[in-house]
Amino acid sequence: MSKTIFITGASRGFGRIWAEAFLERGDKVAATARNIEALNDLKAKYGDAILPLQLNVDNRSEAFDAINKAANHFGSLDVVINNAGYGLFGAVEEASEQEVRQQFETNVFGLLWVTQAALPIMRKQGHGHIIQLSSVLGIFTLPVLGIYNASKFAVEGLSETLAQEVKGFGINVTLVEPNGFATDWAGSSSFHSESIEAYDGVKKAFNDGLTDDAFGIPEATAPAILKLVDEKNPPLRYFLGKVGLPTTQQVYAQRFAEWEQYADVATAAHGK
Repeated sequence: MSKTIFITGASRGFGRIWAEAFLERGDKVAATARNIEALNDLKAKYGDAILPLQLNVDNRSEAFDAINKAANHFGSLDVVINNAGYGLFGAVEEASEQEVRQQFETNVFGLLWVTQAALPIMRKQGHGHIIQLSSVLGIFTLPVLGIYNASKFAVEGLSETLAQEVKGFGINVTLVEPNGFATDWAGSSSFHSESIEAYDGVKKAFNDGLTDDAFGIPEATAPAILKLVDEKNPPLRYFLGKVGLPTTQQVYAQRFAEWEQYADVATAAHGK
């Protein structure tokens, strides 16, 4: 049975790949982009199955308008995928106030506005699935991406809470957590803070540690997303790529060891 999918950031990268995968199998897609001309070829190929919508997710009223247009046009809203976002590269000290605020405006607040817009519709329907594009960097961190890490940690906390609040309405929430993929995310889609020379060594070590094998093939994610959307009881968390699980296992082993080292201190601090 076909579904109605609303997906942000559909002009390129994961958003584009996933939107076309949904359309190819017969789903209806409301695809948003800041420049909807980038969706003209999909409109020409798939016709009425796709509804291109111009949207800057930073704008809350635009987010509500786009969600309502999609629901009114297709008559329902089965799945919302909050895919829009970008990376900010730079040490924490290097990030300007404007860069930090803009990173959170898009990656956190933009996702929140779309989510808030979709919830009343899904509650009324009695069903829905909200998919939040997080990252493995919402679970563990890498240097030179501190502000981006922080935005994805925020998405994780927000969405985990949301999942508990809306489960009783028949609404599921999933955090999709990709590792690095060979999209344009680290290219022209990203931003770089003005450098401070003191961090050159940290950046060199970070870049030297990157290998081609660590980056997945974006198109290979489409079957995983189709499977997720079709799950009757979708998971809260969903890795994409081969890096996330083993790295997370290692990171959490280190975290538990550190917590356990100070367990007696923590217990005493409870006071009773």
